[in-house]
Amino acid sequence: MSNKPWRVLRFSEPKFAKQIAALNRHAEPVADRSIAVAEVIATVRKEGDAALVKYAKKWDGVDIPRNGLLLPSRTPKPPEPVRAAIDYALKNVTAFSRLRKPRNWSRKNREGAMVGEKFDPLERVGIYVPGGTAPLVSTALMTVTLAKLAGVREIVVTTPPPVNETLVYALRTAGATEIFQVGGAQAIAALACGTQSIARVQKIFGPGNAFVVEAKRQVVGLVAIDQLPGPSEIAVVADDTARADFIAADLLAQAEHGSGSQVLFVTPSAKLLAAVEGELARQIPSLSRGKHLAEVLEHHCILILVEDVGEAISIVEDFAPEHLSLVIKDGRQWAAHIRNAGAVFLGNFSPVAAGDFIAGPSHVLPTGGAAKSFSGLTVDQFFRRTSLVEYPERALFRVRPHIETLCGVEQLDAHARSISIRFEPEKADPTPDKK
Repeated sequence: MSNKPWRVLRFSEPKFAKQIAALNRHAEPVADRSIAVAEVIATVRKEGDAALVKYAKKWDGVDIPRNGLLLPSRTPKPPEPVRAAIDYALKNVTAFSRLRKPRNWSRKNREGAMVGEKFDPLERVGIYVPGGTAPLVSTALMTVTLAKLAGVREIVVTTPPPVNETLVYALRTAGATEIFQVGGAQAIAALACGTQSIARVQKIFGPGNAFVVEAKRQVVGLVAIDQLPGPSEIAVVADDTARADFIAADLLAQAEHGSGSQVLFVTPSAKLLAAVEGELARQIPSLSRGKHLAEVLEHHCILILVEDVGEAISIVEDFAPEHLSLVIKDGRQWAAHIRNAGAVFLGNFSPVAAGDFIAGPSHVLPTGGAAKSFSGLTVDQFFRRTSLVEYPERALFRVRPHIETLCGVEQLDAHARSISIRFEPEKADPTPDKK
Protein backbone atom coordinates (compact mmCIF):
# COMPACT_ATOMS: atom_id res chain seq x y z
CA MET A 1 0.00 0.00 0.00
CA SER A 2 1.49 3.32 -1.06
CA ASN A 3 1.77 6.14 1.50
CA LYS A 4 1.65 8.74 -1.25
CA PRO A 5 -1.28 11.14 -0.79
CA TRP A 6 -2.77 10.92 -4.29
CA ARG A 7 -5.06 8.17 -5.56
CA VAL A 8 -4.06 5.82 -8.35
CA LEU A 9 -6.72 4.01 -10.40
CA ARG A 10 -5.87 1.20 -12.83
CA PHE A 11 -8.05 -0.28 -15.56
CA SER A 12 -7.20 -3.79 -14.32
CA GLU A 13 -8.84 -3.18 -10.94
CA PRO A 14 -12.35 -4.63 -10.37
CA LYS A 15 -13.97 -1.32 -9.29
CA PHE A 16 -12.34 0.72 -12.06
CA ALA A 17 -15.52 1.36 -14.10
CA LYS A 18 -17.41 2.58 -11.03
CA GLN A 19 -14.54 4.81 -9.96
CA ILE A 20 -14.30 6.37 -13.44
CA ALA A 21 -18.06 6.90 -13.62
CA ALA A 22 -17.78 9.08 -10.51
CA LEU A 23 -15.58 11.49 -12.47
CA ASN A 24 -18.49 12.39 -14.78
CA ARG A 25 -19.27 15.66 -13.01
CA HIS A 26 -22.01 18.24 -13.21
CA ALA A 27 -21.87 21.60 -11.48
CA GLU A 28 -24.60 21.51 -8.82
CA PRO A 29 -25.32 23.72 -5.80
CA VAL A 30 -24.62 22.42 -2.30
CA ALA A 31 -27.60 22.84 0.03
CA ASP A 32 -25.78 24.16 3.12
CA ARG A 33 -23.72 26.57 1.04
CA SER A 34 -26.79 27.79 -0.82
CA ILE A 35 -28.54 28.61 2.46
CA ALA A 36 -25.50 30.46 3.84
CA VAL A 37 -25.07 32.50 0.67
CA ALA A 38 -28.76 33.36 0.50
CA GLU A 39 -28.46 34.76 4.03
CA VAL A 40 -25.47 36.89 3.00
CA ILE A 41 -27.31 38.27 -0.01
CA ALA A 42 -30.38 39.09 2.08
CA THR A 43 -28.22 40.85 4.68
CA VAL A 44 -26.45 42.97 2.06
CA ARG A 45 -29.81 43.89 0.54
CA LYS A 46 -31.04 45.05 3.94
CA GLU A 47 -27.95 46.62 5.50
CA GLY A 48 -25.91 47.75 2.48
CA ASP A 49 -22.42 49.06 3.26
CA ALA A 50 -22.80 48.16 6.95
CA ALA A 51 -23.01 44.49 5.99
CA LEU A 52 -19.91 44.76 3.82
CA VAL A 53 -17.95 46.33 6.67
CA LYS A 54 -19.21 43.67 9.10
CA TYR A 55 -18.24 40.80 6.79
CA ALA A 56 -14.80 42.29 6.10
CA LYS A 57 -14.12 42.24 9.83
CA LYS A 58 -15.61 38.74 10.30
CA TRP A 59 -14.04 36.89 7.38
CA ASP A 60 -11.07 38.99 6.24
CA GLY A 61 -10.02 40.30 9.64
CA VAL A 62 -9.86 43.85 8.29
CA ASP A 63 -11.45 46.97 9.80
CA ILE A 64 -12.82 49.17 7.04
CA PRO A 65 -14.73 52.42 7.62
CA ARG A 66 -17.92 52.75 5.59
CA ASN A 67 -16.36 55.48 3.49
CA GLY A 68 -13.28 53.33 2.93
CA LEU A 69 -14.76 50.60 0.75
CA LEU A 70 -13.79 52.46 -2.44
CA LEU A 71 -10.03 52.60 -2.96
CA PRO A 72 -8.50 55.99 -3.82
CA SER A 73 -8.08 56.63 -7.54
CA ARG A 74 -4.30 56.47 -7.50
CA THR A 75 -2.05 54.08 -9.39
CA PRO A 76 0.88 52.55 -7.46
CA LYS A 77 4.13 51.92 -9.31
CA PRO A 78 5.59 48.42 -8.88
CA PRO A 79 9.15 47.55 -9.94
CA GLU A 80 9.95 47.91 -13.65
CA PRO A 81 10.17 44.13 -14.38
CA VAL A 82 6.65 43.72 -12.97
CA ARG A 83 5.34 46.62 -15.05
CA ALA A 84 7.01 45.16 -18.16
CA ALA A 85 5.48 41.72 -17.58
CA ILE A 86 2.02 43.21 -17.00
CA ASP A 87 2.32 45.31 -20.15
CA TYR A 88 3.41 42.31 -22.22
CA ALA A 89 0.53 40.17 -21.01
CA LEU A 90 -1.97 43.00 -21.48
CA LYS A 91 -0.92 43.42 -25.13
CA ASN A 92 -1.32 39.69 -25.84
CA VAL A 93 -4.76 39.59 -24.21
CA THR A 94 -5.85 42.69 -26.12
CA ALA A 95 -4.57 41.37 -29.46
CA PHE A 96 -6.37 38.05 -29.03
CA SER A 97 -9.63 39.62 -27.89
CA ARG A 98 -9.65 42.24 -30.63
CA LEU A 99 -10.09 39.41 -33.16
CA ARG A 100 -13.27 38.32 -31.33
CA LYS A 101 -14.80 41.78 -30.97
CA PRO A 102 -18.28 41.57 -32.54
CA ARG A 103 -19.23 43.83 -35.44
CA ASN A 104 -22.60 45.09 -36.61
CA TRP A 105 -23.92 43.54 -39.82
CA SER A 106 -26.99 43.47 -42.01
CA ARG A 107 -28.22 41.76 -45.17
CA LYS A 108 -31.41 41.19 -47.14
CA ASN A 109 -33.20 37.92 -46.58
CA ARG A 110 -34.86 36.08 -49.46
CA GLU A 111 -38.11 38.10 -49.47
CA GLY A 112 -36.14 41.35 -49.43
CA ALA A 113 -36.36 42.38 -45.77
CA MET A 114 -33.34 43.79 -44.01
CA VAL A 115 -32.15 41.64 -41.10
CA GLY A 116 -29.06 42.09 -39.02
CA GLU A 117 -27.49 42.54 -35.63
CA LYS A 118 -26.00 45.41 -33.69
CA PHE A 119 -23.73 45.10 -30.67
CA ASP A 120 -23.55 47.65 -27.88
CA PRO A 121 -21.15 47.43 -24.95
CA LEU A 122 -22.65 47.16 -21.51
CA GLU A 123 -22.52 50.46 -19.63
CA ARG A 124 -21.57 49.16 -16.17
CA VAL A 125 -20.10 45.78 -15.26
CA GLY A 126 -18.79 44.19 -12.09
CA ILE A 127 -15.65 42.08 -12.06
CA TYR A 128 -14.67 39.89 -9.12
CA VAL A 129 -10.96 39.29 -8.60
CA PRO A 130 -10.20 36.67 -5.90
CA GLY A 131 -7.89 37.47 -3.02
CA GLY A 132 -6.21 34.86 -0.89
CA THR A 133 -2.53 34.40 -0.24
CA ALA A 134 -1.24 36.13 -3.39
CA PRO A 135 -2.34 39.01 -5.65
CA LEU A 136 -4.05 37.57 -8.74
CA VAL A 137 -2.66 40.12 -11.17
CA SER A 138 -3.29 37.77 -14.09
CA THR A 139 -7.03 37.64 -13.34
CA ALA A 140 -7.16 41.43 -13.48
CA LEU A 141 -5.60 41.35 -16.94
CA MET A 142 -7.78 38.48 -18.16
CA THR A 143 -11.04 40.25 -17.24
CA VAL A 144 -10.77 44.03 -16.99
CA THR A 145 -8.82 44.27 -20.25
CA LEU A 146 -11.71 42.67 -22.16
CA ALA A 147 -14.24 45.07 -20.64
CA LYS A 148 -12.13 48.07 -21.63
CA LEU A 149 -11.62 46.77 -25.17
CA ALA A 150 -15.37 46.27 -25.49
CA GLY A 151 -15.94 49.92 -24.64
CA VAL A 152 -17.58 49.47 -21.21
CA ARG A 153 -17.63 52.90 -19.55
CA GLU A 154 -17.84 51.81 -15.90
CA ILE A 155 -15.71 48.83 -14.90
CA VAL A 156 -16.25 48.07 -11.21
CA VAL A 157 -13.87 45.65 -9.49
CA THR A 158 -14.41 44.02 -6.11
CA THR A 159 -11.57 42.14 -4.43
CA PRO A 160 -10.99 41.03 -0.82
CA PRO A 161 -9.09 43.28 1.57
CA PRO A 162 -6.36 44.14 2.12
CA VAL A 163 -5.71 44.84 -1.57
CA ASN A 164 -2.16 44.35 -2.82
CA GLU A 165 -0.57 47.42 -4.43
CA THR A 166 0.60 45.48 -7.49
CA LEU A 167 -2.94 44.23 -8.04
CA VAL A 168 -4.20 47.82 -7.87
CA TYR A 169 -1.64 48.78 -10.51
CA ALA A 170 -2.72 45.93 -12.78
CA LEU A 171 -6.41 46.79 -12.35
CA ARG A 172 -5.87 50.48 -13.09
CA THR A 173 -3.63 49.71 -16.06
CA ALA A 174 -6.16 47.28 -17.49
CA GLY A 175 -8.95 49.86 -17.23
CA ALA A 176 -10.80 49.54 -13.91
CA THR A 177 -12.75 52.70 -13.10
CA GLU A 178 -13.72 51.76 -9.50
CA ILE A 179 -12.03 49.34 -7.11
CA PHE A 180 -13.79 48.25 -3.92
CA GLN A 181 -12.10 46.26 -1.17
CA VAL A 182 -14.96 43.82 -0.78
CA GLY A 183 -14.68 40.05 -1.17
CA GLY A 184 -16.74 36.90 -0.99
CA ALA A 185 -20.42 36.32 -1.61
CA GLN A 186 -21.11 39.76 -0.12
CA ALA A 187 -19.25 41.38 -3.01
CA ILE A 188 -21.45 39.61 -5.54
CA ALA A 189 -24.53 40.67 -3.57
CA ALA A 190 -23.36 44.29 -3.56
CA LEU A 191 -22.74 44.30 -7.30
CA ALA A 192 -26.12 42.71 -8.00
CA CYS A 193 -28.29 44.59 -5.49
CA GLY A 194 -26.37 47.81 -4.93
CA THR A 195 -25.39 49.49 -1.65
CA GLN A 196 -24.82 53.08 -0.55
CA SER A 197 -21.29 52.98 -2.06
CA ILE A 198 -21.62 50.44 -4.87
CA ALA A 199 -24.14 51.11 -7.63
CA ARG A 200 -25.72 48.08 -9.26
CA VAL A 201 -24.10 46.62 -12.35
CA GLN A 202 -25.63 44.94 -15.40
CA LYS A 203 -23.44 41.85 -15.46
CA ILE A 204 -20.92 40.18 -13.16
CA PHE A 205 -17.71 38.52 -14.35
CA GLY A 206 -14.80 36.68 -12.81
CA PRO A 207 -13.79 33.57 -10.86
CA GLY A 208 -14.02 32.94 -7.13
CA ASN A 209 -14.31 30.36 -4.40
CA ALA A 210 -17.33 28.11 -3.95
CA PHE A 211 -19.28 30.81 -2.08
CA VAL A 212 -18.63 33.40 -4.78
CA VAL A 213 -19.75 30.93 -7.45
CA GLU A 214 -22.93 30.14 -5.51
CA ALA A 215 -23.64 33.84 -5.05
CA LYS A 216 -23.32 34.40 -8.79
CA ARG A 217 -25.75 31.56 -9.39
CA GLN A 218 -28.29 33.06 -7.00
CA VAL A 219 -28.25 36.60 -8.41
CA VAL A 220 -28.98 35.55 -12.00
CA GLY A 221 -32.03 37.55 -12.99
CA LEU A 222 -31.06 40.56 -10.92
CA VAL A 223 -28.03 40.73 -13.18
CA ALA A 224 -26.43 38.64 -15.90
CA ILE A 225 -23.31 36.59 -15.22
CA ASP A 226 -20.52 35.31 -17.41
CA GLN A 227 -20.28 31.73 -16.13
CA LEU A 228 -19.55 29.85 -12.90
CA PRO A 229 -15.75 29.63 -12.66
CA GLY A 230 -14.49 28.23 -9.37
CA PRO A 231 -11.23 26.71 -8.07
CA SER A 232 -8.61 25.81 -10.66
CA GLU A 233 -8.45 22.41 -12.40
CA ILE A 234 -6.17 20.49 -14.70
CA ALA A 235 -6.42 17.19 -16.53
CA VAL A 236 -3.40 15.82 -18.37
CA VAL A 237 -3.56 13.06 -20.97
CA ALA A 238 -0.10 11.81 -21.89
CA ASP A 239 1.68 8.94 -23.58
CA ASP A 240 5.31 7.92 -23.92
CA THR A 241 6.09 11.08 -25.92
CA ALA A 242 5.62 13.12 -22.72
CA ARG A 243 8.18 14.25 -20.15
CA ALA A 244 7.29 13.02 -16.65
CA ASP A 245 9.00 15.97 -14.97
CA PHE A 246 7.01 18.44 -17.08
CA ILE A 247 3.73 16.68 -16.29
CA ALA A 248 4.41 16.62 -12.55
CA ALA A 249 5.27 20.31 -12.63
CA ASP A 250 2.02 21.13 -14.43
CA LEU A 251 -0.04 19.10 -11.95
CA LEU A 252 1.62 20.81 -9.00
CA ALA A 253 1.19 24.24 -10.59
CA GLN A 254 -2.59 23.88 -10.53
CA ALA A 255 -2.60 22.19 -7.11
CA GLU A 256 -0.76 25.27 -5.86
CA HIS A 257 -4.04 27.22 -6.00
CA GLY A 258 -5.16 25.26 -2.97
CA SER A 259 -8.57 24.32 -1.62
CA GLY A 260 -10.99 22.91 -4.17
CA SER A 261 -8.49 22.60 -7.01
CA GLN A 262 -8.78 19.37 -9.02
CA VAL A 263 -5.83 17.46 -10.51
CA LEU A 264 -6.21 14.54 -12.92
CA PHE A 265 -3.58 12.61 -14.86
CA VAL A 266 -4.54 9.89 -17.36
CA THR A 267 -2.13 7.72 -19.32
CA PRO A 268 -1.96 4.35 -21.09
CA SER A 269 1.69 4.03 -20.04
CA ALA A 270 2.45 2.31 -16.72
CA LYS A 271 6.05 3.43 -17.07
CA LEU A 272 5.05 7.08 -17.43
CA LEU A 273 2.62 6.88 -14.52
CA ALA A 274 5.35 5.55 -12.24
CA ALA A 275 7.75 8.24 -13.47
CA VAL A 276 5.19 10.99 -12.79
CA GLU A 277 4.64 9.65 -9.28
CA GLY A 278 8.38 9.78 -8.71
CA GLU A 279 8.59 13.33 -10.03
CA LEU A 280 5.72 14.49 -7.83
CA ALA A 281 7.48 13.13 -4.76
CA ARG A 282 10.77 14.70 -5.88
CA GLN A 283 9.44 18.15 -6.73
CA ILE A 284 7.06 18.76 -3.81
CA PRO A 285 9.75 19.44 -1.15
CA SER A 286 11.26 22.23 -3.26
CA LEU A 287 7.98 24.20 -3.48
CA SER A 288 6.95 26.87 -1.00
CA ARG A 289 3.19 26.35 -0.87
CA GLY A 290 3.35 22.96 0.80
CA LYS A 291 0.09 23.35 2.74
CA HIS A 292 -1.91 24.09 -0.40
CA LEU A 293 -0.26 21.24 -2.28
CA ALA A 294 -0.82 18.71 0.48
CA GLU A 295 -4.55 19.45 0.74
CA VAL A 296 -5.13 19.11 -3.00
CA LEU A 297 -2.94 16.06 -3.49
CA GLU A 298 -4.65 14.20 -0.65
CA HIS A 299 -8.24 15.00 -1.54
CA HIS A 300 -8.38 16.03 -5.20
CA CYS A 301 -5.51 14.37 -7.11
CA ILE A 302 -6.09 11.20 -9.13
CA LEU A 303 -3.67 9.37 -11.40
CA ILE A 304 -5.27 6.89 -13.80
CA LEU A 305 -3.83 4.07 -15.90
CA VAL A 306 -5.99 3.22 -18.92
CA GLU A 307 -5.75 0.78 -21.81
CA ASP A 308 -5.33 3.34 -24.59
CA VAL A 309 -5.49 7.03 -25.48
CA GLY A 310 -9.06 6.74 -26.70
CA GLU A 311 -10.20 5.67 -23.24
CA ALA A 312 -8.20 8.51 -21.71
CA ILE A 313 -9.95 11.06 -23.95
CA SER A 314 -13.34 9.62 -23.04
CA ILE A 315 -12.58 10.01 -19.32
CA VAL A 316 -11.51 13.65 -19.58
CA GLU A 317 -14.49 14.45 -21.81
CA ASP A 318 -16.76 13.27 -18.99
CA PHE A 319 -14.65 15.10 -16.41
CA ALA A 320 -14.88 18.33 -18.47
CA PRO A 321 -11.79 20.04 -17.01
CA GLU A 322 -11.02 23.73 -16.91
CA HIS A 323 -7.58 23.06 -18.41
CA LEU A 324 -6.78 20.02 -20.54
CA SER A 325 -3.19 19.23 -21.45
CA LEU A 326 -2.69 16.78 -24.33
CA VAL A 327 0.87 15.51 -24.48
CA ILE A 328 0.30 12.66 -26.91
CA LYS A 329 1.19 11.64 -30.41
CA ASP A 330 -1.10 13.35 -32.96
CA GLY A 331 -2.28 15.75 -30.27
CA ARG A 332 -3.87 18.19 -32.72
CA GLN A 333 -5.97 15.46 -34.28
CA TRP A 334 -7.16 14.31 -30.86
CA ALA A 335 -7.86 17.92 -29.83
CA ALA A 336 -10.32 18.21 -32.70
CA HIS A 337 -12.51 15.64 -30.92
CA ILE A 338 -12.52 17.45 -27.56
CA ARG A 339 -15.82 19.16 -26.76
CA ASN A 340 -15.82 19.47 -22.96
CA ALA A 341 -12.86 21.55 -21.82
CA GLY A 342 -12.30 25.20 -21.02
CA ALA A 343 -8.95 25.31 -22.83
CA VAL A 344 -6.69 22.73 -24.48
CA PHE A 345 -2.88 22.87 -24.28
CA LEU A 346 -0.88 20.83 -26.79
CA GLY A 347 2.57 19.32 -26.46
CA ASN A 348 5.46 19.25 -24.01
CA PHE A 349 6.12 22.98 -24.21
CA SER A 350 2.61 24.34 -23.67
CA PRO A 351 2.30 24.55 -19.88
CA VAL A 352 -1.02 25.72 -18.51
CA ALA A 353 0.87 28.51 -16.74
CA ALA A 354 1.53 30.09 -20.15
CA GLY A 355 -2.22 30.35 -20.63
CA ASP A 356 -2.72 31.52 -17.05
CA PHE A 357 -0.47 34.54 -17.53
CA ILE A 358 0.51 35.49 -21.02
CA ALA A 359 -0.77 33.62 -24.11
CA GLY A 360 -3.81 35.79 -24.87
CA PRO A 361 -7.08 33.87 -24.32
CA SER A 362 -8.67 34.71 -20.97
CA HIS A 363 -7.90 32.24 -18.23
CA VAL A 364 -11.38 32.68 -16.74
CA LEU A 365 -12.76 29.26 -17.65
CA PRO A 366 -15.60 26.96 -16.54
CA THR A 367 -14.89 24.54 -13.69
CA GLY A 368 -16.66 21.78 -11.78
CA GLY A 369 -17.87 20.09 -14.96
CA ALA A 370 -19.48 23.31 -16.24
CA ALA A 371 -17.37 23.09 -19.42
CA LYS A 372 -20.11 20.79 -20.70
CA SER A 373 -22.36 23.85 -20.92
CA PHE A 374 -20.22 26.99 -20.61
CA SER A 375 -17.31 28.43 -22.55
CA GLY A 376 -14.48 30.60 -21.25
CA LEU A 377 -14.64 34.37 -20.92
CA THR A 378 -14.47 36.30 -24.21
CA VAL A 379 -14.80 39.95 -25.15
CA ASP A 380 -18.18 39.49 -26.85
CA GLN A 381 -19.72 38.71 -23.45
CA PHE A 382 -19.32 42.40 -22.58
CA PHE A 383 -21.77 43.33 -25.34
CA ARG A 384 -25.54 43.16 -25.68
CA ARG A 385 -26.73 41.85 -29.02
CA THR A 386 -29.83 43.35 -30.63
CA SER A 387 -31.58 41.98 -33.72
CA LEU A 388 -32.62 44.37 -36.48
CA VAL A 389 -35.58 43.74 -38.81
CA GLU A 390 -36.99 46.08 -41.47
CA TYR A 391 -39.71 44.92 -43.91
CA PRO A 392 -40.61 46.97 -46.98
CA GLU A 393 -44.28 46.56 -47.98
CA ARG A 394 -43.40 44.34 -50.93
CA ALA A 395 -41.35 41.95 -48.76
CA LEU A 396 -44.09 41.66 -46.14
CA PHE A 397 -46.71 40.99 -48.86
CA ARG A 398 -44.61 38.08 -50.15
CA VAL A 399 -44.56 36.26 -46.81
CA ARG A 400 -48.02 37.27 -45.59
CA PRO A 401 -49.60 33.86 -46.32
CA HIS A 402 -46.90 32.00 -44.39
CA ILE A 403 -47.14 34.28 -41.36
CA GLU A 404 -50.93 34.04 -41.30
CA THR A 405 -50.77 30.24 -41.60
CA LEU A 406 -48.41 30.00 -38.63
CA CYS A 407 -50.62 32.40 -36.65
CA GLY A 408 -53.51 30.03 -37.32
CA VAL A 409 -51.56 27.03 -36.12
CA GLU A 410 -50.79 28.82 -32.85
CA GLN A 411 -54.35 30.26 -32.62
CA LEU A 412 -53.07 33.83 -32.44
CA ASP A 413 -55.64 35.80 -34.39
CA ALA A 414 -54.36 39.18 -33.14
CA HIS A 415 -50.98 38.35 -34.60
CA ALA A 416 -52.60 37.47 -37.92
CA ARG A 417 -54.65 40.68 -37.80
CA SER A 418 -51.46 42.72 -37.34
CA ILE A 419 -50.40 41.43 -40.76
CA SER A 420 -53.68 41.57 -42.67
CA ILE A 421 -54.59 45.09 -41.52
CA ARG A 422 -51.64 46.48 -43.40
CA PHE A 423 -53.17 45.33 -46.70
CA GLU A 424 -56.80 46.34 -46.24
CA PRO A 425 -58.00 48.77 -48.96
CA GLU A 426 -58.86 51.55 -46.53
CA LYS A 427 -55.53 51.21 -44.74
CA ALA A 428 -53.11 50.67 -47.57
CA ASP A 429 -52.81 50.02 -51.26
CA PRO A 430 -52.94 46.19 -51.60
CA THR A 431 -50.62 46.39 -54.58
CA PRO A 432 -47.04 46.00 -53.46
CA ASP A 433 -45.13 49.22 -53.80
CA LYS A 434 -42.08 49.63 -56.00
CA LYS A 435 -39.66 50.29 -53.21
